[in-house]
Amino acid sequence: MSHDANEAPSEATPLQRETQQYQTVLHGVSSHNNAIPPSSSVTVNEIGISSSNSSSNTSASSVLPSGAASSEREPIVSPANGRKTGRTNGKMDDTKKVLLKVGFDFLILCCVGFPILIFFVAGDPFKRGFFCDDESLMHPFHDSTVTNWMLYIIGLALPIIVILLTEVIRGRRKTSEAHPLKVWNYNIPFWVVQAYKSIGMFGFGAAVSQLLTDVGKYTIGRLRPHFFDVCQPQMRDGTFCNATINQGKYITDFECTSMKSSTRMLKEMRLSFPSGHSSFSMYTLVFCAIFLQARMNWRGSKLLKHFLQFLLILLAWYTCLSRISDYKHHWSDVLSGAVLGATVAIVVSNFCTDLFSMARKRAQGPMSSSLPQTRYELSANHANGN
Repeated sequence: MSHDANEAPSEATPLQRETQQYQTVLHGVSSHNNAIPPSSSVTVNEIGISSSNSSSNTSASSVLPSGAASSEREPIVSPANGRKTGRTNGKMDDTKKVLLKVGFDFLILCCVGFPILIFFVAGDPFKRGFFCDDESLMHPFHDSTVTNWMLYIIGLALPIIVILLTEVIRGRRKTSEAHPLKVWNYNIPFWVVQAYKSIGMFGFGAAVSQLLTDVGKYTIGRLRPHFFDVCQPQMRDGTFCNATINQGKYITDFECTSMKSSTRMLKEMRLSFPSGHSSFSMYTLVFCAIFLQARMNWRGSKLLKHFLQFLLILLAWYTCLSRISDYKHHWSDVLSGAVLGATVAIVVSNFCTDLFSMARKRAQGPMSSSLPQTRYELSANHANGN
């Protein structure tokens, strides 16, 4: 009798045992349902069983499909559920976030600008009186050298054009590592974001400056230098300023009788302090000059930037002087308006924008590391290297 005939069969490998178990399960399912549709049939190849025995790699290759080894490291994503995983989910559309931000900024701007419209339409300035012998109110009426449309072109259009051109040029020369905003499946260029920030803060500061100016105008109610020429006041008793009884008398109860003055002119004659032209022109053009200081870094000529800044300040200065020569304001009104506008421009550009943020970081970086932190570092021994 042969010894091989009575010998027990060799032990099956782990791969063979798992294959036999799945075949048994499939056989039971098929016997229960009588038939399995081809579309829902499950094979060992779809399950992707891998063997831990390195000696059975050849047999496992006939069972495992190509790429099954990588399926153990990467999750299988079913295309039926339509989901995207990994990096695709990170690239979200920013439309909702951008619209909310723009809408919120517009709402804040309206909160500051709407009172200006109320002042213009329905504002009633303080009723200040006068002395008939006040020579500062006896100047003739003149048209404005710098009209309103000139002021808007100089104060609004010019700075906005400068900001746009500067950001476009910087956007072509400098690239940003920040993830670009995606609105309606369109990538917003970096220069557009920067221009929006600069123009938005510029408009916010202009509204703040104008609102502060209007609050002063309607609260003080100072009469303009051409008050007598525009109003020609008549007292309640029917007398005028040339009457002896009105000399040296502070008059508050009067009525304007000038036929050449409109209702708007009669309202504007009480809005001398502070000068609106001065505050607006100084704010817009000083802000533009500060913007050039932070953004314009052309190395072709060091004087070009400062020459452009000089032209901007010159336009603002000329606008201020014209308000005095046209007898629209007293010199103190112009001085107050210019200081107000320049102050708002300096505060907004330095503390509300990021124009100088990178310069501050570069300046604070080396200094913070070189400042002495202990008393020993301040001593002479430390300075001498002992």
